[in-house]
Amino acid sequence: MAVGLEPRAPFLDHRVAHVAWRLPMPLKIRGIISKWALSQILYQHVPQEFIERPKDGLCHADRPVAKRPLARLGQRAAPSRSLQPEIYLRPEPITRLWHQHLSGRYDHTTKLWSVLMWQAWLDQWG
Repeated sequence: MAVGLEPRAPFLDHRVAHVAWRLPMPLKIRGIISKWALSQILYQHVPQEFIERPKDGLCHADRPVAKRPLARLGQRAAPSRSLQPEIYLRPEPITRLWHQHLSGRYDHTTKLWSVLMWQAWLDQWG
């Protein structure tokens, strides 16, 4: 969990588990809706459109909601600036992909996201 996104961590707290264990079943499941009590709490703090939507994977950089944050992250960790190529990666192909992606002609989201996350991990733990 130190290097990945793990949104379930709060539910591992023994106090949360204790309360959830003691809830009566009608508060846990209502018809086909599981985690009913949790959704009722979320409605008080999160917009409805974030709760009532199909499951989705991680937010990718090509989606509008993440475009600006990824751009800021990318500028901070741009391959030509802070990547440590002499140790692990060659900067030339990464820089080429980055410029192609920024031009809008190509979508290298998956590759560049992996490089940015690698760099973030190195900054934190390397």
